[in-house]
Amino acid sequence: MDEALRVGVVGAGPWAHRVHGPGLSAHPGTRLAAVWARRPDAAKTFAEPYDAAVVDGFDELLESVDAVAFAVPPAVQAELAPRAARAGKHLVLEKPLAADPAGAREIVEAVDEAGVAALLMLTRRFAPEVQEWLAGVRGLDGVQGGTGRWLAGGLLAGDYAASEWRQEQDGALIDAGPHAIDLLDAALGEIEQVHFAHRSSDGLWQLVFGHAGDLTSTLTLSLRMPVQPAMVDFAVYGEHGQAPLLGRRTAARECYARMLDDLLVMIREERTEHPCDVRRGLHLQQILADVLARLG
Repeated sequence: MDEALRVGVVGAGPWAHRVHGPGLSAHPGTRLAAVWARRPDAAKTFAEPYDAAVVDGFDELLESVDAVAFAVPPAVQAELAPRAARAGKHLVLEKPLAADPAGAREIVEAVDEAGVAALLMLTRRFAPEVQEWLAGVRGLDGVQGGTGRWLAGGLLAGDYAASEWRQEQDGALIDAGPHAIDLLDAALGEIEQVHFAHRSSDGLWQLVFGHAGDLTSTLTLSLRMPVQPAMVDFAVYGEHGQAPLLGRRTAARECYARMLDDLLVMIREERTEHPCDVRRGLHLQQILADVLARLG
């Protein structure tokens, strides 16, 4: 592409300020061109450092950009993303893709019909240490299963203390769950069944998954755990012993830059398939629904 991709951001919350704005501004192939948010004053505050336009509505945003990045709750994304795709705009999508599988499926159908590039911001999948780990464990023989642990205090205070959808009873599963489930699924093969799901009164999740090839994995998850630093670790185990995910944890902004690299390649090569595309988002959405159904 000869010119920078003009990207409009929907939403002006913490993630937009922390990652979308700096990431789009710093990348040589993109430009933060416009912002639309529910609160005009928040949109103005977010847009000003990047000299981006503040627009009055979603349709006006679509008229002024080549791509749309979403930083909104899942239900809002499910409503707006199909409109953006059908308008021919490439998409940067948050996880989970929607509020339910039906909403996720509508996004997939719109993206497929329009033939636009669309990536789900599964932050850790774009980290080099994670990609190296996945490449290694996929080649191992004698794998029997795996485990994941994602324990943090993100819902106790700070940026997301006022995030209504995250503070709901299933907020930790919906927010961090897609990241954790994605890593287990990518490392061990497709999750086909939720064998067990339990959520304690204080928001601690214990999950057991069945993968293709008769493999199993376990996941412990909470965003209400006052631990510093957060405990986020994964491992695959079997006849060879254990293969843990080790090494530095790449910062979210660097992962975002790598995601933008991939998006620009997809646009240039007119490709729609990617390990973190919308079909991946639909798969994860269905697993979330299966977990909630398993709770009874």
